[in-house]
Amino acid sequence: MMGNFQFIATSLQDLYMVEQQIFSDERGFFLETYNQRAFHQAGLTMTFVQDNHSKSRGGVLRGLHYQKKYPQGKLVRVLKGSVFDVAVDLRKHSPSFLNWFGCYLTEENRRQLYIPPGFAHGFLVLSQEAEFAYKCSDFYHPRDEGGYPWDDPAFGIQWPIEGIEGPILSKKDQGYQPYGEAGFSYSCV
Repeated sequence: MMGNFQFIATSLQDLYMVEQQIFSDERGFFLETYNQRAFHQAGLTMTFVQDNHSKSRGGVLRGLHYQKKYPQGKLVRVLKGSVFDVAVDLRKHSPSFLNWFGCYLTEENRRQLYIPPGFAHGFLVLSQEAEFAYKCSDFYHPRDEGGYPWDDPAFGIQWPIEGIEGPILSKKDQGYQPYGEAGFSYSCV
């Protein structure tokens, strides 16, 4: 535990589950979601420059997204509802290259996932709706974004889609080419 945080290494290099100490009483609860000193002591020395917040209905799957020249590190969490969150390592020199990690992020467990630059990211909404918030280590560059299909066989992600109609995808997410199929393969250096 570093301050009010526990940083739990996952099966992918540099990807961490983050659990916070929660202070609860009859009035409700309080928790820190980010503390630069604690994160830096854990070796996570990123600087966040942008916060994002999205709301999605049940069955929506967003991803798998990444930025090519300006990769973003992200600290993601759920404010309302529940999601299955996935990160895929696209760093070609990483021992976990092309491997994926998935976890449940919910308003009840209040866990966060730190996804370093060089990963693709996506999530599936499991509740009736979900509000999702994340901090980014670089700005969003619209012409720099890329993505892979949520069900790309190169990754073999086991999404918990039983009982979900869909998933519901944006037009953009429906148009991504599978890894390596378009005559090129994107991976971060």
